[in-house]
Parts: sequence; C-alpha cells; structure tokens
Amino acid sequence: MYGAIASNKRKTVIILAVFFALVGGLAVLLGNMYQDYSITTFVLIFAIIYALWGYFGASKLALAMNGAKQISKVDDPRLWRTVENLTITTGMLMPKVYVIDDKGMNAFATGRDPAHAVVAVTSGLLEQLTDTELEGVLAHELGHIKNYDIRVSMIAFALVTVVSLLCDFFLRVSFWGNKDNNAGDRAGAVLAIIGLVAIIISPIVALMLQLAISRKREYLADATGALTTRYPEGLASALEKIKKSGSSLRRQNTSTAHLFIANPLKGKSIGGLFSTHPPIDERIKLLRSMDSKV
Repeated sequence: MYGAIASNKRKTVIILAVFFALVGGLAVLLGNMYQDYSITTFVLIFAIIYALWGYFGASKLALAMNGAKQISKVDDPRLWRTVENLTITTGMLMPKVYVIDDKGMNAFATGRDPAHAVVAVTSGLLEQLTDTELEGVLAHELGHIKNYDIRVSMIAFALVTVVSLLCDFFLRVSFWGNKDNNAGDRAGAVLAIIGLVAIIISPIVALMLQLAISRKREYLADATGALTTRYPEGLASALEKIKKSGSSLRRQNTSTAHLFIANPLKGKSIGGLFSTHPPIDERIKLLRSMDSKV
C-alpha cells in the first residue's frame, strides 16, 4: 500500500515536470519564430506569476465557482463532528468546512497545504449517506489533503490555463507578427509550421496530463481514506450510492471538475478518455479487495 502511494507521488512529480517543460518549450519556440527572446522571458515570467496566483488564490475561486458556503459547528454538528474526529485520528489540522446546496451527491477538498485546507460536501450527499459512508467520503477528502493532492490539483489547474492562454497568443501572433523578417525565409516557414502543430497539440497534452494527475490521485485518496477508517466498505458503499443517485451538479464547471470525488459534469465522454475520474466500479472493486488487508 505505502509502495503504491510513493510510486504515485513520483509519477505526479514527473507529470508536473512535463507541464513546465511544455510551457517552457512554447516560450522558446515563440522566441525562435520571431527572433526576439524577450518574448520567451515574458512568457516564462507570466507563467510563473500565474502559477503563483494559482497556488495562493485558486482555491477561493474554486469554492466561489461551485457556490460553496462556509459553515460552523452549530450549522451542521454531524458533518463538523465527523471531520473533527477524522482529523484527530490522523493528527491533522481541522480544515475549514463548506456545504454546497445541491441535490447531486459529491464532495471535494482544496487549498494549498494541510494548514490552509478546505473540505466541501453537497447537501445531497449529507442527506443520503449513513454516518459510516459519510466518514468514508470525508476520509477520502482528508486523504487528498494529507497527500498534498490539493496543491497538485491547484497547480495543475493553473498550468493548464497558462498553456491555453499561450496557445491562443501563439495563434494570434502567427497571423500578424514580424512578417517582414520571415518572408521567404525557409527556416521561418518551418518554425511557423511547428508553431501551428504546437497550437493544436499543446492544449490536448495539457488536458491529458491534468486528467492523469486526477485519476491517479483518486485511487491514492481512496487507499488513504481506507487506511484511516480501517473500513473500506464505508467508502465503497458511498460510491455505490453516488453512482446510483448521480454526482452531477447544477453548476457545471469543467475547470474544477477534477477536484471532486466523482464527476460533477453531466453526460459521459467517449470511452471515458476525457473523464477526470476513474470508473466508479473499478474504485469500488479495489476498495473491496482491500477489506481483508486493512
């Protein structure tokens, strides 16, 4: 179990390194195309600033985009007590607790580290889960916090947005940038073709990397939550109810979908290729295979 956790963390570092390489490659390519490496410097500085914004401020934006409202112990003693008991068990700091007024069954965690963490659950989840099932879901979300998945998710969100902005900028300058210097220049034409390919491929690569991070982290959080409660069946049963009743929310935000325990978006992607979450049936199967091992 702990070997799998360590392996997933190493893979996530590699995925994030690819993100930075992709942004850096686009920046250098822009400089080459227009023989002006001040463009490269500007792009890299912009990417760093944007990533820092994602680190410090994106969690608040994610909460606002999903209509999450902070609560205190008197607002929902059951939810508060469950989170509190789990944090005592794990030795973690108590995160802020939010509720989303939505009948869809879902939950997510966000923040930049365990000292600045948040857990949010929907009212639909609170209404339909038993205490044991709710504990399983919240242990999963605390697993995201404990494993620093919340930081990874926020950085990935910010970097994917950077890549999209860069490619949009790339497309625009390809039409009206520095035509006099590149006219008739075969090297310039080749670079322009490479630039066009980058415009097409880069957003797809960025999206796939984000999805890979999300999928790996969901399995990891399931395992961590099962180790915390010592009862994998609680989360497995909760996931069955989520699958049956539905996890889609009224507010549809593709940019924050990967944060949730189950896909909050309506409809299904072809073959699951562009899903931010692994199949629920597979997660349930893995959890139940852990039952005799924890």
